[in-house]
Amino acid sequence: MFTGIVEELGEVVAVADLPDAARVTIKGPVVTSDAKHGDSIAVNGVCLTVVDVVDGAFTADVMRETLRRSSLAKVTEGDRVNLERAAALGQRIGGHIVQGHVDGTGTVLAREKAEHWEVVHIGLPPGLARYVVEKGSITVDGVSLTVVSVSEDQFSVSLIPTTLELTTLGRRAPGDLVNLEVDVLAKYVERLATPHLRDTGAEEAR
Repeated sequence: MFTGIVEELGEVVAVADLPDAARVTIKGPVVTSDAKHGDSIAVNGVCLTVVDVVDGAFTADVMRETLRRSSLAKVTEGDRVNLERAAALGQRIGGHIVQGHVDGTGTVLAREKAEHWEVVHIGLPPGLARYVVEKGSITVDGVSLTVVSVSEDQFSVSLIPTTLELTTLGRRAPGDLVNLEVDVLAKYVERLATPHLRDTGAEEAR
């Protein structure tokens, strides 16, 4: 589990293609300071398992399903990525509950600059809008954010100077892909409530 609070901007130093997968090596002195084989590190919001750690960089394998559902399929050497270690029991949750399981990708549509913050509009892929609510939480490239507004095909978030400076979101331009993870609680509620709503509808139709 993660919290969506990025610890550092890492740098992709190598990408190797494997059969039905890819192996990435990412430099991140902070997240590798106590990392070991088998640990989890979120890379742009995608939970990856550490295979090896050498000289402040870690290597992880990215499976075909992850490549299909996330922007990691397009990552190249030299790219900057958001990094977060798995949450430890007993620590404060500064963001919200994040699994590191990307639900899909969105496209940055527009950016509106203000004096002290910036509003970013992001396109929503089909099927995800029902999980996104105004003032609710969403994870964008691994960053826990509060939804400002939402429609059927897009939503907006406000980014403070710290987020703009310390994460990749300060560099994303219109047309760029970002990884999206909706609030898992919304998915569980839908799963649990749907059978009862169907039963109610059937009763009313009689």
